[in-house]
Amino acid sequence: MSQGFKLGGPSSCDNPVTAAPAFGLSFAFQKPETVAPSFTSASVSTSSSVSSVVSSSAQTPETVTVPQFSLASTMLENEWRKMEWGEEAREKLLESVRSFKPASESVSEARILLIGPVGAGKSSFISSVQSVFSGRVINRAMVGSSSSTSFTKKLRSFNITGSGEKADEPMALVLCDVMGVGEGESTGLTLHDALSVIKGHTPEGHQFSPDQPVGVETEGFIRSPRTKDKVHCVVFVVDGSKVGSYAKSFGTTFQHLREHISSLGVHQVALVTHADQVCKATGSDISQVYRSLTLQQTIEKAGALLGMATSYIVPVKNYSSELDVDESTDILLLRAVDHILQYANLYFLDNSD
Repeated sequence: MSQGFKLGGPSSCDNPVTAAPAFGLSFAFQKPETVAPSFTSASVSTSSSVSSVVSSSAQTPETVTVPQFSLASTMLENEWRKMEWGEEAREKLLESVRSFKPASESVSEARILLIGPVGAGKSSFISSVQSVFSGRVINRAMVGSSSSTSFTKKLRSFNITGSGEKADEPMALVLCDVMGVGEGESTGLTLHDALSVIKGHTPEGHQFSPDQPVGVETEGFIRSPRTKDKVHCVVFVVDGSKVGSYAKSFGTTFQHLREHISSLGVHQVALVTHADQVCKATGSDISQVYRSLTLQQTIEKAGALLGMATSYIVPVKNYSSELDVDESTDILLLRAVDHILQYANLYFLDNSD
């Protein structure tokens, strides 16, 4: 029987908290920007449990003033990762992605597989990337609303195309969508099927079923996959607003999968979605992502979960309720794609012989 992904834990999380990273990773945080706290008086009835803050001779409850700190204290003075913003930066990234060509004569495009929990934002990322190049928000990959059941059931490959006169000219980028990782064998993608996709055995449009693992009897099964059939980079996608609530067993499963993928010579990176929901500052201005201490801690927690250095992980905000594209959101999405393509190209360079 194929091995299934198992995920548990609560479906939502509180604000991210600092956690010591696992797997021997260490990170140096910048010193937060000095901000004078804004104080408001809050009446708190004290008892013997807080006797250290009131007079020991007090016989009746007293009132103490609890400081209410400004949220600005979670913002760093400098960006913890350098990033260029503005229209010029956006155009530069657009051209970089448009002009990408695989470092291999045997393929014309890079195949990228997105894998992650149900509801993490895999399909939304694909639609958001296409929206950037279309100049308007479109839902290229259909997206569901459930956080417990995968809306995507089949292997779907999306060629990202341009807009206007170049609308019919696909770029050298294919984003592959698969069933999400569920809470058990009966609801999510299995380890066996995930590896079958990466190795290039799974035919386009195959509908995943835990009871029917991909094999030689599968209709359209690719017995001898060529380089163009295989996945050239795997992108793990996790929800930044929930990264602190994923069960430990989920991290173990992903790290097990990463070991198998690494043995195939396929590089891996990660996306932390919903960067706008991690803290209030990024919610009001997404260009503040790399000044947010909370988001930096979220990236660290994602790295510990996946067993991955934070240099492989980038935050994004997917388009969801918007009707028009936004410059800063575009830049984050394009930077993520550019990051992914760099590692996909390493696959071609590593296998150039």
